[in-house]
Amino acid sequence: MLVLQAVLMGLAVLLVQIGGLSIDVIRYHAEGSGELPELPFGFMFPEAWSPMHQVTAIASAMIFVAIIRATLNFAYAIVAGTLVHHRIVVDLRSEVYAKLQRMSIRFYTDQPAGTIINRVTGDVQATRMFIDGVLIQLSILAMSLVVYLTFMLRIDVGLTVVCLITTPVIWFLSIRFANLVRPMFDESRQRVDEMVLRVAESVEGITVIKALGRQDAEIERFARANDAVQAQQCTVFVRIARFNATIQFLTQVNLVVLLVYGGYLTSIDRLPLGTGLIVFAGLLQQFSNQVSNLSGLAGTIQQSLTGARRVFEILDAPEEVTQCVDPYRPESITGEIRLNGVWFDYSPEQPILRDINLHVRPGQRIAILGSVGAGKSTLLHLIPRFFDPTCGLIEIDGVDVRRWHLKTLRRGVAMVLQEPLLLSNTIGANIAFGNPNATHEQVRMAARLASAHEFIEALPNRYDTMLGEYGMSLSGGQRQRLALARALLTDPAVLLLDDPVSAVDPETEHEMMEAFTAASVGRTTLIVANRLSTLRSADRVIVLEKGEIVQSGTHDQLMRQAGVYQRVAHSQGIEIPL
Repeated sequence: MLVLQAVLMGLAVLLVQIGGLSIDVIRYHAEGSGELPELPFGFMFPEAWSPMHQVTAIASAMIFVAIIRATLNFAYAIVAGTLVHHRIVVDLRSEVYAKLQRMSIRFYTDQPAGTIINRVTGDVQATRMFIDGVLIQLSILAMSLVVYLTFMLRIDVGLTVVCLITTPVIWFLSIRFANLVRPMFDESRQRVDEMVLRVAESVEGITVIKALGRQDAEIERFARANDAVQAQQCTVFVRIARFNATIQFLTQVNLVVLLVYGGYLTSIDRLPLGTGLIVFAGLLQQFSNQVSNLSGLAGTIQQSLTGARRVFEILDAPEEVTQCVDPYRPESITGEIRLNGVWFDYSPEQPILRDINLHVRPGQRIAILGSVGAGKSTLLHLIPRFFDPTCGLIEIDGVDVRRWHLKTLRRGVAMVLQEPLLLSNTIGANIAFGNPNATHEQVRMAARLASAHEFIEALPNRYDTMLGEYGMSLSGGQRQRLALARALLTDPAVLLLDDPVSAVDPETEHEMMEAFTAASVGRTTLIVANRLSTLRSADRVIVLEKGEIVQSGTHDQLMRQAGVYQRVAHSQGIEIPL
């Protein structure tokens, strides 16, 4: 690219020189005095050529050079577009998205959804602007200034120095402007983040918004965020426009100096008209245009640096959960789980889990009871290494989970969330999401095991039925069954169920529990639950309170102990044994 740009600059200078030569040739023949100007590269006109032949030859040369320059300009545009838009942007966006997939759940709790979306889309484009509009343009700017300055010095050193007297002022103003607008562009990107977040929240919560009749309020809320972006960008644009006008004025001052001093040199025959004053004017105009581009470049640098910084904050962010050098990859998993002295916190002042000690034998079914914020979901998330504990040890089959191969661990530990995520795809594809190579019969078998086959077969297109976003066309119980089928298709040794029946009616809960009971046969199962109907069927129940295990035992044992379990049973109308 830089080679092509250097050739284009050389051709531009050549065009200016040929144009100046044509003026000197015409002047020579018009005045009939002096010497015929020398041609570039030592060429000479044949003696038999008339003045018209000479001028025609010069014009033909200009057309020939212009055609070559246009062709190379086209080639440069294709090369630059392919490199920047087709390779750099696509590869960078893919790299950012891949890094996001490797980040721990903690990263997503600290970053708003709008910020993450904006960094993958808008900030990657801003980074492209840094490469295309800053790095490449700065290289071109430096190259062109050297080329044009060299040719101007060859024509007349004194004239060059006088005509470029405003250049130091322009550089000083550009540096000052860049420092001024940098924080303004940072604030602009933050306001765009807030606007994108408003859209993401309203789309995800549209049912609640409509149910509460808050459409007008949300429109006004978005309008405020949108107006804040507009106001900030208008402030930036005013500063940029003012700076551009100042730089353009200073570059025009150079042309005024040229006309005064250069005209004087021409009048006393110290500077030729065509190959001297005219060529110098063309070079100075090109030089001034490049300097004027500096004004736009100063704003582009700050805007693109803001986006690039935000992109590389993700790319350079440490990965909290990483895989060891020689990971443990067993052929099979028995499902024994042991937690020894496990602590976890998002901040040292507020630990979520405190000194958890738990041993789950292979195939055992453990229920976890606790109030909101007790640490139930966090406990489940530690087992497949969504987080690493602050201190303590978590082992599966006697091996520290930090030594496990991550994909092997997570294929052997399946999880069904309280709010299952379904994709905009067919039912069959959603079930096969964790095992895309599964056969149709394997998908159907997993659906049967999850008690989902019957309602799927009742749909018009059965397993080929397309689901809308998040599977909102299905009921809560149906979505949970599909999520369970998806988890079972990987044939996990450990099944984690995060309060999967909290939002369903009693009849659906009964059907779901039958499905979960069937699915848990032969698998180590941990289920978060608050209903006694679920808890009493577990082999053992542990009760969490403020991140600590305060009770542990079977349903019958805990019903005879004063404590949290008895209070929960009493609140659900269960008679406490004497």
